[in-house]
Amino acid sequence: MPRMFTAIEIPLEIRDELHRLQLPVPGARWIEPENYHLTLRFAGDIEGPVMHEFVANLSEIEIDAFELTVLGLGAFGGNDPSAIWAGIAPSEPLEALARAHEKAARNAGLLPVKRPFKPHITLARLLRSRPEDVARYLNQYSGYRSEPFFVTQSVLMSSRPNVGGGPYGIAELLPLRGGTLPEVFDDDQW
Repeated sequence: MPRMFTAIEIPLEIRDELHRLQLPVPGARWIEPENYHLTLRFAGDIEGPVMHEFVANLSEIEIDAFELTVLGLGAFGGNDPSAIWAGIAPSEPLEALARAHEKAARNAGLLPVKRPFKPHITLARLLRSRPEDVARYLNQYSGYRSEPFFVTQSVLMSSRPNVGGGPYGIAELLPLRGGTLPEVFDDDQW
């Protein structure tokens, strides 16, 4: 059974920029750029009625499309670093979208998430990396800032159980209000 989560996809140009930031860090397993994403709500191993209700709840979310900026790099784990990530500039629309996804999950019967929402893009998973090696890497790129990008949809993604970092598949597209372009008609249709 695939593990399900909702996310925002990262545009190709920004994925390429983040990929160019990869340097050798002992113990780092770098995520492939096509698997970069910003997780909104982890749902876990769900299927059947719970999955259908979760998708139905997600499709009813009414939030306008908005801009995001990737800002800075950091690491989880303190003295035992476990991941390197790229942060996201503060964004009230992003916070509102994450809250809406949490509500959709709870209304489908999923347990509440215990950790506060910390928007990030995981760049590398770390195994036995020394904090000083990670700190040295982070010091090089602490000032990273992407160009703003427009978020027009979120997605319901799946991953294989017990495999972090991909590959991921898209199970559902979840457009934001104003995020889809109007259909273009040929002159011949009029």
